[in-house]
Amino acid sequence: MVLGIKTIGVIGTGVIGSSWTALFLAKGLRVLVSDPAPGAKDKLAAYIKKEWPILERMGLTPGASQTNYEFVDDVANHLDRVDFVQENAPEQVAFKSKLFALIDQKAHRDMIIASSSSGIPSSQFIKDCKVNPGRILIGHPFNPPHLIPLVEVVPHAQTSSTSISTAIEFYRSLGKSPILVKKETPGFIANRLQAAIIAEAFSLVANGVASPQDVDAAITTGLGVRWALSGPYMTAVAGGGGGIDGFSNMMKKLGPAVEGWLGDMERHKFEFSDENVGALNESLKQWLEKEDLVALSERREEVLLELLRLKKEHNV
Repeated sequence: MVLGIKTIGVIGTGVIGSSWTALFLAKGLRVLVSDPAPGAKDKLAAYIKKEWPILERMGLTPGASQTNYEFVDDVANHLDRVDFVQENAPEQVAFKSKLFALIDQKAHRDMIIASSSSGIPSSQFIKDCKVNPGRILIGHPFNPPHLIPLVEVVPHAQTSSTSISTAIEFYRSLGKSPILVKKETPGFIANRLQAAIIAEAFSLVANGVASPQDVDAAITTGLGVRWALSGPYMTAVAGGGGGIDGFSNMMKKLGPAVEGWLGDMERHKFEFSDENVGALNESLKQWLEKEDLVALSERREEVLLELLRLKKEHNV
């Protein structure tokens, strides 16, 4: 394992924490995990058992075991047995501030403390960390972590270069695809991109342009299929004929039109009021009555596994 990282401390066993735990176990790591919520221990065991066949299909690391974890009263009391911390506590600055101050105080000086925070930069909750705030950073996965490769590594201004490189190397050793967010910004990268698309998706329905089904289809049969293979930058390069000239050509060709679309989007942007959200609920009702969401989730998981296999096979 990377730089002697053999035991992971996982704090919080909600959806993200449970998924991280399953992945760590599948990669042959030992996990110490804690969560004060009632029934958390049993829920974690059930989750790991349910997801293990999928992890087996993805490929287990020698030594992997779904039972190689210990549910403890509080990981903060067992940090002498831990090499890396992955925190998954509630998205509340005050709560994280207390938690990170405690972990920073008790953990050995060079242990990396990573937060799964989905949008709060770590600079907002390290003010009481006095021992070594330079080993604290964000390691934000895309849900669920045991399946989706992306991890956003987001340092704060004091995070050391060694901590950054070690975290990236560690996540990469898990089969993840870590990216570095060079400058703290709320929501980081993926969630900001997602927010922009979601806001426009809601606007299109709210303004009577399309149904929820057709907006979703525009993603699942169009943009989503393309962007699973190449993102907006490489898509623009290819669309313009390739190379840096291709990107310039595409910008000249589409730039004025895009500016016009953006202006119209701003004029008709979706306002997240109770009234508007209620109207979207009404638009969704008829569609949801016809969908088996459990079956949909199972189909999606099967296709995702095959897509990830093909992407790995073809290095895309």
